[in-house]
Amino acid sequence: MRGVAFSRIAKQFGQFHAILPLDLTVAPGEFVSLLGPSGSGKTTLLNICAGFETPSSGTLALDGTDITSLSPRQRNIGMVFQNYALFPHMSVFENVAYGLCVRGIAEADIARRVETVLATVRLDGFGARRITSLSGGQQQRVALARAIVIEPDILLMDEPLGALDKQLRKDVQIEIRRMHLKQPRTTLYVTHDQEEALVMSDRIAVMRAGRIVQIGTAQNLYSRPVDTFVARFLGESNLIPGRVAATDGKSARFEATGIVGPLTGRATPGIAVGGPAAAMIRPEHVRPTAGGRKAQIVERVFLGEIVALRLDLGDGTELWSRLFSSDAPAGETIEVGWSEDNVSILPETT
Repeated sequence: MRGVAFSRIAKQFGQFHAILPLDLTVAPGEFVSLLGPSGSGKTTLLNICAGFETPSSGTLALDGTDITSLSPRQRNIGMVFQNYALFPHMSVFENVAYGLCVRGIAEADIARRVETVLATVRLDGFGARRITSLSGGQQQRVALARAIVIEPDILLMDEPLGALDKQLRKDVQIEIRRMHLKQPRTTLYVTHDQEEALVMSDRIAVMRAGRIVQIGTAQNLYSRPVDTFVARFLGESNLIPGRVAATDGKSARFEATGIVGPLTGRATPGIAVGGPAAAMIRPEHVRPTAGGRKAQIVERVFLGEIVALRLDLGDGTELWSRLFSSDAPAGETIEVGWSEDNVSILPETT
């Protein structure tokens, strides 16, 4: 396993800045997801790592060795594309073996390595099957097997689950994560699906407009977003707009139109007294509380074991609450509250 480091990497297409100068390090054996909306620069950054794009500036290093000018063939990188890019006229075995054949590996070694990797992706006995006879999930696993059989220094995946239906996508997410935990590989994964990033990643880099806005573990980004963009993009949030009334650097007092009395929560770097901000409360932290704020249940959304409630606090403020179905109140009104520890005061981004 080898680590990869982007140092002040930037990419410009004409007058368009797809990637602004950024730094990113992926440790050996680490699974890092690039998460962001379309046009944020995720795939461009991945293509620079693969050698399909040349950066306008900056360097790319593999374990300290500069590989910026190397061709894709010289980088020993495995790639899984969104459309799989499998050869329909070849069998499963032939597809997986293709990269090994190009590298001139001995036939006996090819057979051994292909059978081993097919077992890893749970396609034992599928070697003779035609690609056209496989389901979408099986084709995705063939593409993954073809990428890892060459024992790449870095595994790159560009939204490989985009063509799968929702339930199959969830199954494959868990399968990829399980495989990574069993046999760690340095992996850079591109997605715009927050659930994929949360389920599979060691760390997540949230991108916007060619920049990495925040990078960290899924838990860190979910509970400590740096601004309202990250809060909105990663998970569901109640974001109440307003202004910072006071802060001591650790906590902040927040005032908002419609909220009865100020809110107090964790201060996030970047907020300033008098400046625009938002108070973030995740829906699971809005709980039935005796003596809390009175709210009318405007809408109920049944999600199986979870019920989402849209609440009107009676002053123009609406909040969402997510409760286990067994805990959901039966009436039309409720008293709710939340802990100050679960309130974050964030810089507002447009």
